[in-house]
Amino acid sequence: MENKRTCLYDKHVALGALISPFGGFDMPIQYSNIVDEHNAVRQACGVFDVSHMGEVLVTGPESEKFVNYIFTNDIAGAPDGKIFYGMMCHPTGGVVDDLLVYRMEPQRFFLVINASNIDKDVAWITEQAKAFDVVVENQSEKYGEVAVQGPKTEEIVERVLGIPCKELLFYTCKELEYNGETIIISRTGYTGEDGFEIYCSHEAINEIWDKLLAAGVVPCGLGCRDTLRFEAGLPLYGHELSDEITPLEAGLGIFAKIKEKDFIGRDALAAQKEAGLSRKIVGIELQDKAIPRAGYPVEVNGVQIGEVTTGYRSISTDRSVCVAMVDKAYIELGTQVEIRIRKKVFPGIVTKKRFYETNYKK
Repeated sequence: MENKRTCLYDKHVALGALISPFGGFDMPIQYSNIVDEHNAVRQACGVFDVSHMGEVLVTGPESEKFVNYIFTNDIAGAPDGKIFYGMMCHPTGGVVDDLLVYRMEPQRFFLVINASNIDKDVAWITEQAKAFDVVVENQSEKYGEVAVQGPKTEEIVERVLGIPCKELLFYTCKELEYNGETIIISRTGYTGEDGFEIYCSHEAINEIWDKLLAAGVVPCGLGCRDTLRFEAGLPLYGHELSDEITPLEAGLGIFAKIKEKDFIGRDALAAQKEAGLSRKIVGIELQDKAIPRAGYPVEVNGVQIGEVTTGYRSISTDRSVCVAMVDKAYIELGTQVEIRIRKKVFPGIVTKKRFYETNYKK
């Protein structure tokens, strides 16, 4: 089956971007190089095409009740414009997907899901919705989306796009009129820096992209999106979360409100918490310049005790670091481990998963 293309695809090709499959889409991996694009976001401002992400609208009298039931975080009684991060879980506790829930109105919720999971998620949400008085709409084809990220983003979005955004707090959103249509702007960021996401029609996204690039904003590909989110300790579905990895094993238990409410997968997570975890995602820093990659074994005394889920030579810190799923006996900070890279092993030490101090505007 052919990969999909976003509404900005032709612009990526015209810019000479390296295009590669990701989540069922042909996406730009880099334009110039990953290091320059990464540093542009850390130091100034970069823009990402994230139109491949999925959007699902849930409306109706029981929309809050329904979303709270399929979502691990607790959205009950939240103010309009609030955004929540969390997961949808299988009854086993494994993760269907991690997502953002935007509370637009008391009976209108906007769910932002991962591109690779759109079909799976929509089918799963629709199936769960049968027992509730709600309407589920897959709006993924309707919206284009850009993520504008970096310390200079607020000033640029206001000046270049004429979109007022400075009053938005971290993890909030609003709707406003832009060139005759209603758009959504939010302030979350998946890079560890301050940033905004803009959702609107394909036509408007093309115009916004052009304006930002004309103003000198650096176009950034998915390559540096991964290095940025990784340094900031943020998970990627399929690596640190999956159908087989629970929120607790991923170290994201803070977003699973086991004591506060009922949700799909809650009982399994409660049982797992009570029994104690058998494994967990941790950070590891290598005492060498060798680069750990996803899938490399983590060992102690020649015995495999885990596996790398994401690894890089961190661009911002110039350290060889990774996150890995390891057996519970080795999750304490300071634990000595080894990463096997082909035929050699390299010593490492268990650290926190966040390798870079985030700069969100809170």
